Amino acid sequence: MIGTTMFKRNWNCATLYSRLVNSSSSSSLHNFTHIRSTFSSSPSVSASKSNDLISLARHYGNCYSQLSKARLSLLVVATSGTGFVLGSGGAVDLSMLSYTCLGTMMVAASASTLNQVFEIKNDAIMRRTSQRPLPSGRITVPHAVGWASSVGLAGTALLATQTNMLAAGLAASNLVLYSFVYTPLKQIHPVNTWVGAVVGAIPPLLGWAAASGDISLNSLILPAALYFWQIPHFMALAYMCREDYAAGGFKMYSLADPSGRKTAMVAMRNSIYLIPLGFLAYDWGVTSGWFCLESTALTLAISAAAFSFYRDRTKERARRMFHASLLYLPVFMAGLLIHRRTDNQHFLEVNAEGFMKSPSSVETSEMDDKNGNQKIKGRQGTRARPPVAYASIAPFPFLPAPSYDIV
Repeated sequence: MIGTTMFKRNWNCATLYSRLVNSSSSSSLHNFTHIRSTFSSSPSVSASKSNDLISLARHYGNCYSQLSKARLSLLVVATSGTGFVLGSGGAVDLSMLSYTCLGTMMVAASASTLNQVFEIKNDAIMRRTSQRPLPSGRITVPHAVGWASSVGLAGTALLATQTNMLAAGLAASNLVLYSFVYTPLKQIHPVNTWVGAVVGAIPPLLGWAAASGDISLNSLILPAALYFWQIPHFMALAYMCREDYAAGGFKMYSLADPSGRKTAMVAMRNSIYLIPLGFLAYDWGVTSGWFCLESTALTLAISAAAFSFYRDRTKERARRMFHASLLYLPVFMAGLLIHRRTDNQHFLEVNAEGFMKSPSSVETSEMDDKNGNQKIKGRQGTRARPPVAYASIAPFPFLPAPSYDIV
């Protein structure tokens, strides 16, 4: 039934193409008049043409969606948009947020398409990927390359013109890293999983850079979460699909671990690495204190799923950990957005702390007026340092301590 439907669809596309070519290549006024009279006299022919156009649009729409890995690209857009909101500090520029999300979506679609172009032979062997547009023959390789090139260049140009060059550079770098480093590594060495984790950690950094124009220590919270989260996520997937990956010729970590013990250990270790991120987000002034509790509870849940997989290394436990990882990321990002601290909130909190200082922590200062005759005594509170100021002392004692005095 599926083959019959595919044959009809391909026949409709071919028929439409031949009709359009024949009609456009004819330069005879008589033929044009005949075609026009046929359309006007035969509503059924016009309806057939319309159906063919709709069928063609659906065909290529489905192909482009599958080449772009639409669901994965939307996840990338979500992480980039979250990074943009976190990097905005105060009010969020909705127009720039829209440009950032659109540009990220286009670059992600380009990278996913190029990935499938390079892996067309491998995808044809694997059961879960054999029906993709390229191995199934629904679209040609030159067409796919043209699609990838156009959306990749357009997305990078959109980010460069509507946000800043730093965001565009991160997008272009991620496109190259995913398509030309991570993709070939999948057939060479198991380190591809860790390279892929770096690829997944860049989009939120891109969003932050698009909003703020720079990259700071605070901007690394969400990228770090994505990096450590991807390891257990991919380890569970690679364990469940070991046969498919082996048939496709991919060098996954789980294939060199018949017992699954090392695979489960790597997943559990990286789940534990997620625990401090909630405390760092609060300490660095990104979120309020409530996020610490929520992030800790969430991370303990995914760590428990990873520990369960470590104790009983079955596909069912791996699938359970995989589902737990799917739940973790949207909840973590939602918590960051709900509990994020804006610049105004931080300013009010610092002022409130300065107002509540005890007399022992307040210094008396004297200032001369313009004429130098009258001295005004004032009370100057100790200036609070930003939450990332200690980074210049430890673990980097060789860096000078920054000065935050306002001139």
